[in-house]
Amino acid sequence: MAADSRARLMHQKTPEQIRAEIERTRAELILSVGELREEVARRIDWREWVRERPLTCVGAAFFIGFVIGNSQRR
Repeated sequence: MAADSRARLMHQKTPEQIRAEIERTRAELILSVGELREEVARRIDWREWVRERPLTCVGAAFFIGFVIGNSQRR
């Protein structure tokens, strides 16, 4: 039923309205993708992790060093 009502609405719009809607959607999508890229880049930046969680990062570094050091002794 929802597909039928959408089809009816699409027939009521002019080609210019449809193009304008597509352009608005495209612009929103470009903006969203840009924001997502920035967020992903910020989340995986190790410097950001160290700034936000310095003690956790130092602890992780000690743990990794300990594990690597013990694995080389054997």
